Amino acid sequence: MTALLAVEAMTKDYPARGSAGMLRAVDQVSLSLEPGETLGIVGESGCGKSTLARLILRLIEPTSGTVRFMGTDLTALSSRALRPHRRNMQIVFQDPYASLDPRMSVGSIIAEPLDIHGVGDRQARRRRVTELLDLVGLNPAVADRYPHEFSGGQRQRIGIARALALDPKLVVLDEPVSALDVSIQAQILNLLLELKGRLKLSYIFISHDLSVIEHVSDRVAVMYLGRIVETGPAVSLFDRPLHPYTRALIAAIPGTPERERTLLRGDPPSPERLPSGCHFHPRCPLGGEICLKTAPVLRLIEENRKAECHFAAPAAAADLRDHS
Repeated sequence: MTALLAVEAMTKDYPARGSAGMLRAVDQVSLSLEPGETLGIVGESGCGKSTLARLILRLIEPTSGTVRFMGTDLTALSSRALRPHRRNMQIVFQDPYASLDPRMSVGSIIAEPLDIHGVGDRQARRRRVTELLDLVGLNPAVADRYPHEFSGGQRQRIGIARALALDPKLVVLDEPVSALDVSIQAQILNLLLELKGRLKLSYIFISHDLSVIEHVSDRVAVMYLGRIVETGPAVSLFDRPLHPYTRALIAAIPGTPERERTLLRGDPPSPERLPSGCHFHPRCPLGGEICLKTAPVLRLIEENRKAECHFAAPAAAADLRDHS
């Protein structure tokens, strides 16, 4: 099966504040997405998840690397040549309050992508808005109302309807439930899973919440300081994490028994002052001499499982679980 999306060695640098140096927000990231699959991307705040999402959609330009979508290298296209491909790639943002224009009616917000791409006449667009509102569980009669009249969960349903207006193949979900109450989160997650099956969508689902990622993902990529440090099928990754950072994130899920918790030392270092060798070694319970001097590479550890760790190996997986 040909991958729907293939990202190769994606890198994004920004000028560092107050110096002539550069800050690397995304560092040599490679990943793929199959048709109909949900890839969860997880990590602490500031690890580069949202920057990576915007690079994939070419909302920002990469420093280096390529994005191939449906066989086309998007990074080689001009803005004009890229435009037809944007119909097949859409995004749902984190904040349902900031992502909707308060001056536009709900119907106008949902219809805007249709207007931009010249899809249908006014009557056809109005019918499409009605279909989309019904699809996301809202009464089509609300089309003439404005965003301030809705709750956070309802606003996120409006954002989802807008993202689906052009029948995309790929939807990037950037922390889509993190700003919502827990009870509303469950409703939106169930809606997204239902829509995925009904519309045959592929998702990139970004979150810092491991419980959410486990619930929605087929595969998971774990990010730390701009790098992918582990990838694998969600079931095996949560059952037997290969990287100590993944293990610590999973152990911090609410409800995990205290005896199984692993506390990371300190906070992530500043991207402007990264440690030598393995960037994770100052916080790692397994760190050895090699970790201070030599950066590990993301390598195949076992079937469909990769990890960026000197100590990750199938035989060592139990040691990772039992280490304290």
